[in-house]
This record gives sequence, C-alpha cells and structure tokens, in this order.
Amino acid sequence: MSLDWIAIDWGSSRLRVWGLVADRVVREAESEDGMVTLSAADFEPALLALIDSWLTEGHVTPAFACGMVGSRQGWHETPYRTIPCAPLATELTAVLTQDPRLQVWIAPGLKQDKPADVMRGEETQVAGFLAQRPGWDGAICLPGTHSKWVILSAGEVISFQTFMTGEIFDLLSKASVLRHCVEGWDDAAFLAGVDLGFDRPDRLMARLFSIRAETLLNDLDRAHARARLSGLLIGAELAVAKPYWLGQPVAVIGDPKLTRHYRAGLAHIGVSVEIAPAPELTLAGLGMARRLAQSEGS
Repeated sequence: MSLDWIAIDWGSSRLRVWGLVADRVVREAESEDGMVTLSAADFEPALLALIDSWLTEGHVTPAFACGMVGSRQGWHETPYRTIPCAPLATELTAVLTQDPRLQVWIAPGLKQDKPADVMRGEETQVAGFLAQRPGWDGAICLPGTHSKWVILSAGEVISFQTFMTGEIFDLLSKASVLRHCVEGWDDAAFLAGVDLGFDRPDRLMARLFSIRAETLLNDLDRAHARARLSGLLIGAELAVAKPYWLGQPVAVIGDPKLTRHYRAGLAHIGVSVEIAPAPELTLAGLGMARRLAQSEGS
C-alpha cells in the first residue's frame, strides 16, 4: 500500500513516525535515535532505518516533521516564528534528502522575545488541539523535561513560559545528594509536597534539602521522599504559572504519567483540567502542517 504521507515527531531523545493514508494511520514505528544522539549526516539514515520499507520506487512520499529535528543541532535549522501568531503557518522548511523517494518538511518552532523563550514541537501539539477544538481560548500546560505553559486567544499563541521542572527532578533524583533517599511513589506525599511548593515557592531550595535531613534524622520513607520531591517542584511551578491558569480553562497535553501528576496537583489547588493525549494531537498538528503546505503549493 502506497502511503499518502508520513508524520514525524523527532525529539531530543526519541524518534516516532507514522505512515498515513489520508488521515488514517497504517504504519507506526519508533526508535531511540533522538536529536542528541545524531550528527546532521545521521538524520536521514536514522529515519530510513524505520521507514525504508514504507517507501515505493518511483513515488515521492511527503513527510512532515516537528520537534528538535529543526533545531540548530538538528537535521536542518528552521527559523522560529515570533508570537503572537498561530501555532502553525505555511512557513515550513524543506530538507534536501538523498533518497529520491522522500521529501521532508520541518515545522518551525515559536519564539518569545520578552521574556526570552522558545519552543519546538509543542506548537504542533497546540495546533492539533485547536484543530480539534476550534475557537478554544485558555491555558495549555505541556508537561515534560521542559514543561510549557501557553496562553491561547483567537487561534493564536499570545504568550508562553518554560519550566525546567522535569529536568531538575531528574537531576536531583539521580545526580544529587537526594539520589540516596528517593525511590518509589506515595500519592499523599506528592500532594503534601504540592502544598509546600505552591504555598511558599521562595523556600523551595531549603525544602529540597529537608528531604535529605528527614531521611537521616527521622527515617523518612524513600517513596515518600521521591513523591515529595516531585510535589515540591510541580507545586512551585504551579505557583509561578498562576497568571496563566487563574480564571482560565486549562488543558494538559502530554504523556499519561506526567499528565496524571499535573492533573492531581492542579485539582489539589482547585483547578479542573481537560486532559489530551500528546501523540494524537501531534498527528493532528502535522496533518494541519500538511494541509497548509498543500494550500501554499496550490
């Protein structure tokens, strides 16, 4: 079966691809060939390792990509678009490929000048969200290694802010003094940590070390310690992000494990949210990028 097009979500640590006929997924594959593991010359071979059997001789299959593949360290750098703007537009960057069966376009990321901020990949999920909910205004949270808070109005990204919450949790739990005392999970301890982080984000640094101290002095349970660490960091993020979610409809887009924690944390402070799966919205957004490219070429 010849594919109509290929969707590519290429992040820092993973590559995920879908083969589609119209908007129906008929092929799917993924690998750990993320941007950080590749040089510029490695990107096309890494992609072909997954999709070579999907391609047909004598036929050019268009592929639309988003994420860190378009970064300075990626396959081909794509310029950022400046907000306020629609999450996606016709400014897609064509990539020269060696394989004549394949044509690749990369969706650009977004930038914010003041305060300085950038995103790559999340804009495509936001576009997919809007494609499924036309006219939706409010705040979107995209948890991850670097979580994003985005304000949408009249179909445009008005502002956004990035938090290194996920990366800080990973570093503290694996490479700091806290690595000796965090393992497992405790829901009640997580919510207690959310309370502490949200109520006094200015005391975050001290409360992080208190996890270590309580482990030494009071035999704090390791599952309790790990969940409290997560809760402290997410609670502090929610406190700083309050101008984004206060009085707004809120949607959370991402991996189910992360969205569960953010949903619980937001509910704990009285904010109800809508949950949306990231892969579905990435596909919807890349489908929009394809339609924009077709309209530009017609």
